Amino acid sequence: AEPPEGGWGWVVMLAAMWCNGAVFGIQNSCGVLFVSMLQLFGGGEDKQLAFKTAWVSSLSMGMVFFCSPIVSIFTDLFGCRKVAVIGAAVGFVGLLSSSFVSTIEPLYFTYGVLFACGCSFAYQPSLVILGHYFKKRLGLVNGIVTAGSSLFTVSLPFLLRVLIDSVGLYNTLRVLCILLFILFLAGFTYKPLVSNAKDKEAGKKGKFRFPPEKKICNFSVFKVLSYRIWAFGIPAALFGYFVPYVHLMKHVKDRFGDSVPEVVLLLCLGITSGVGRLIFGRVADYIPGAKKVYLQVVSFFFIGLMSMMIPLCNVFGGLIAVCLFMGLFDGCFICIMAPIAFELVGAQDVSQAIGFLLGFMSIPMTVGPPIAGLLHDRLGTYDIAFYLAGVPPLIGGAVLCLIPWVHERQKLKERAKPVDGETTEKMLENETTLVSDTTEKPVKEMESGF
Repeated sequence: AEPPEGGWGWVVMLAAMWCNGAVFGIQNSCGVLFVSMLQLFGGGEDKQLAFKTAWVSSLSMGMVFFCSPIVSIFTDLFGCRKVAVIGAAVGFVGLLSSSFVSTIEPLYFTYGVLFACGCSFAYQPSLVILGHYFKKRLGLVNGIVTAGSSLFTVSLPFLLRVLIDSVGLYNTLRVLCILLFILFLAGFTYKPLVSNAKDKEAGKKGKFRFPPEKKICNFSVFKVLSYRIWAFGIPAALFGYFVPYVHLMKHVKDRFGDSVPEVVLLLCLGITSGVGRLIFGRVADYIPGAKKVYLQVVSFFFIGLMSMMIPLCNVFGGLIAVCLFMGLFDGCFICIMAPIAFELVGAQDVSQAIGFLLGFMSIPMTVGPPIAGLLHDRLGTYDIAFYLAGVPPLIGGAVLCLIPWVHERQKLKERAKPVDGETTEKMLENETTLVSDTTEKPVKEMESGF
């Protein structure tokens, strides 16, 4: 069925925007929660406690993406609405239970696993459902939706700081549960669009057909060569992608001390990331087919270049300029992920295509920043870490350049197949006509002889 390009889709877009904001707003504000956890559970002087506490937010962010392949299977089986609602409910329970712990260890499960898994189950359907309602405007809509996370990322840290100072960490976590409760209600707006008469009939009778194993674990997306390149190139680029986000604040303190407001850099990243998502989301609508990938190539090139320029900035104003550009192209990379997935594998397989990709992304997200931290511990400076962090985005971007060419070749092959089939059918028809003509002639001759 053709997407309606609006109508109820605008309500779905707002719900998905809230989902992106609530999930990644909380996840990206982990730095504020981290400091509060250190103070609450023993003080910042204990180095072992700091290491243990860091794993709470690290595990949480990794699990959001690591669960994605499983979420995609559930989304295909039960639909976007059920998965999103149950995910938000699980996330709510995880966050609420985190506000009752007395030691750091239970947070590994309540915040790092339960809350994060709920976020993952709520987040991915918000990407998939948009393709059901929009096609021509999908880039713009994805830009608006993903801008929600930028909006929350910019504003939530300040709100959390005020809440923690006034009511403490536990009550702050309970206030954050309100965001998850609204997310739970927003999931009900993901109204499925019935595509054909058989689905309508099955819906009326209330039947649920359990699909075959091949449909549940749909590895057929990996048969698409352009998708395989994409699923390899994106994680390859991300090994250095998150290093500036994790270590930039510490680098600023090492170089400039406390004389500069390093929080301004986070604001620059967040604001321009939101602007980039809106601008490039709209631009993507005017770029045909898989050529949208070139936007990601450009974004990785600039992200890698900006990472390498961080150690060269000897004045704080230079770092502000670097962060403005980095945020802009970060928004470009993120907002067109779903439109590219729809182009490469089609609407039927997009859920698991996005799921597998996000699952692969969890590996570099977890590995890259600790390697940079290890280099800092050995060398006493972040300079080499930032230089090396710029290399993977450049390599990943170069790999992605192959996708439009490969995708076009695949489409040409697919078009050639039915043509060949038609010609063989015509040849067979001609042969049968010839055979029938030759058999009919002697019969007519015999009849005329009689």
